[in-house]
Formats: sequence, C-alpha cells, structure tokens
Amino acid sequence: MTTSTSPSVRKRVLLAAPRGYCAGVDRAVIAVEKALDHYGAPIYVRKEIVHNKYVVETLASRGAIFVDETDEVPEGARVVFSAHGVSPAVHAAAEARSLQAIDATCPLVTKVHKEAVRFASDDYDILLIGHTGHEEVEGTQGEAPEHIQVVNSPDDVDDVVVRDPDKVVWISQTTLSVDETMETVRRLRERFPTLQDPPSDDICYATQNRQVAVKKLAPECDVVITVGSANSSNSVRLVEVALDAGARSSYRVDRAAEIDPAWLVGATTVGVTSGASVPEILVRDVLDMLAEHGFGEVEEVRTATEDLMFSLPRELASDLKRMGVNVSTPRRGTRRDLSIQPL
Repeated sequence: MTTSTSPSVRKRVLLAAPRGYCAGVDRAVIAVEKALDHYGAPIYVRKEIVHNKYVVETLASRGAIFVDETDEVPEGARVVFSAHGVSPAVHAAAEARSLQAIDATCPLVTKVHKEAVRFASDDYDILLIGHTGHEEVEGTQGEAPEHIQVVNSPDDVDDVVVRDPDKVVWISQTTLSVDETMETVRRLRERFPTLQDPPSDDICYATQNRQVAVKKLAPECDVVITVGSANSSNSVRLVEVALDAGARSSYRVDRAAEIDPAWLVGATTVGVTSGASVPEILVRDVLDMLAEHGFGEVEEVRTATEDLMFSLPRELASDLKRMGVNVSTPRRGTRRDLSIQPL
C-alpha cells in the first residue's frame, strides 16, 4: 500500500538530532562486543544490556547469553551487568558465585546511586521518582531500601508518607519525561515545602536532549515515529512528548516493518527520532521505508551536539590493557552502528 496525496503536495521528513545512542549505551554495548572478541563466547549478561530488541538479538547471535539473575550464570563465568545498574545485593550474589563481573552501569546512573547512599547515610527519606519494576529503579532502591520509596507519577504524591517532613529529598530515574518529573516535584513540594533537590539533574543529558529535539519538530508534524523498544523508558517518553508538543499522531516502532502505511495517509510532514539505545541503522531503515512512500526529502532538526564519551568498565579495561588492546571508547557520532549489522 502506498499513500496518495496531490503530486504538488510537498512531503518531507523532519529528523530529530540528537537521537539514538547515548554515551552510556555506547559504552555498554562496546563492553559486550569487546568481551566477546577477547574472552570468547559465551559471555553472560544480566538482563538486557540496553533496552533494545535488535541490539540484544544481534549480540545474542554473537554468543552473548542473557539471563535474569546471577544464579543462572555458571560459577566462575564472566557476566556483564547492564547499563541500567544493579543493587549491592546483586554484586554480592555475583561475588558469592565467584563470577568475573564487568559492570557496564552507565556512569550517570552510578551518580544517582551515590546520591542515594549519601542521603541515606544522612538519614533522609528519599523519594525516588521513577517507574516501579524498571531495572534502574530496582538498582537504585537497592542501595538504601529502608530509606527509599518510589513515586511513579504526580498522582502518587498524596500517598507519600515520610518520617520527618523537614528531612526529605527527591532523586529520579535518568530516563523520565522532564516535564512530568517536574510536575511530580512541584506537587511534592506543595506537601513538603523544604523538600531538598539532588545536587544536579538526575535525568540524563541524552534523555533531555532527545525530548527537546522532539518538542521542536512535533508542532509541524502530522505523524511522529519514534524508533525504540517497548521496554525502553526514554523511547516511550518520546512518543508522549511528541503528542504533548503538538504532533497530530505519534507512534513507536522497533523496526521499519512495523510502520503501518495507513499512518501516512494524508500526511505531509513526518517526524522521526529514536531512543537512546537505538542504533542508527534502524533509523536509516525507517527513512528508506518513508522514501518509498514519497517522503524522500529529509531535513535534520538539530537542537544540540553531543560529544560526551565514557571509558570502558574498569574490569574490562584492565584486562584489555594487559593484552595490549586499545581501550579507548569511540564517540557515538563516529561509530553509530557499533559493528551491529542486520540479522
């Protein structure tokens, strides 16, 4: 099926920038790739290394084995902890099984963990704004479970109970909607006027940048398509942000094949973006599909330029250095596909 509009109507794609891989995802995926290259398969990975179905399937085809818990990993084997972070209990469980752990937790998530530990040591009640059950939230809450309670949304604020209203601090999951998080904080502060802020933004730079880019292009779009998996919090937020910013419709797809051509009927401007765990090759496939339906003109809408990069996990970097291997981490912009090819 192809879309049909007047031949004189200009059809175009507004392509968000920044989009796709962030520095934390870059680092985590490269960590698994290098571990496979230099230790050989299998390499075990606790949970999905990042929340993207395509990335997980591709790494699995190379010999990565994804498990839910450390007790599924043979004693003494190598295991990579995902970018979302783990609790101290998971580290302890891995040590008890003599696992050779590579911690690929995003440094920005680690920052939130350290905040939680610090505030707990000062005996604060910590309100963690995030989604119950998300791996990142479970890892952060595990740092100080007796001090932390999760606040899922502004509607949960009335149910919050604290010991001392004058000794309360909020922190957050790194991949949330900035606007919804600030609304939750506003309502919390109405209840707890002395609510303390974290020392710096917990929502990561990449999440914020992708939301800002979508906000800029959405008002001009009949349709916004976000490439990303259903369990990717930041990808799901982009769908919501596009609608809130004025897009007439907004959808999420894992791959180009999931786009329903009916979405494009009558449209003249389609916005495209991708979540922070999405390789650029999937975006290119979407652009190719849109071109087949007459949307061959692509205009990039850039709101920021990202050049942040993180070093490889310490455990892996040490081993690679001993082997004489270059341990520098390429920037996302110079290696967007991270050697991941179509299955």
